[in-house]
Amino acid sequence: MAKRNAPTDKARTAGPVSVRPTVRPAARTRTKTATARVPRSRAKFPKAVAGAVQAALDKKAEDVVVLDLRKADGFTDFFVICTGGNTRQIVAIADGVRDTLKRDLGERPTLMEGIDRSEWILLDYFNFVVHVFSRDCRAFYGLERLWGNAVRHEVVEDGA
Repeated sequence: MAKRNAPTDKARTAGPVSVRPTVRPAARTRTKTATARVPRSRAKFPKAVAGAVQAALDKKAEDVVVLDLRKADGFTDFFVICTGGNTRQIVAIADGVRDTLKRDLGERPTLMEGIDRSEWILLDYFNFVVHVFSRDCRAFYGLERLWGNAVRHEVVEDGA
């Protein structure tokens, strides 16, 4: 007796599949709440936002995404969202962003939250907000889903 819905040999031997880790099934559906996607191109960001992104990448942040909230009626212009692998890395990413923007542009966050727990650190620079998450915390809160009408820019490190 054959099992129902068993994969065929043809399905098992299919060629390699390229999957982008930041693509989520909900974002692929065509609903009003789906995030608008921009191809992985060089989007123009303000210097401070670009500096924050580069500082996060320098500290090996994962899944770096910039949400452009200017047309989404947000309280800020951009969200920089990234993930750290553990609490030490989360703190290191936040410290790297804060130190780089202070040194290079003289920018200081108006608000810093979450440093004591290190699951979600928020750096508010007024015109943009940097969110550094743990994997579980990012999945739980789902900021990309909540701000579904924002334009999403996936950031890929040079040479990757």
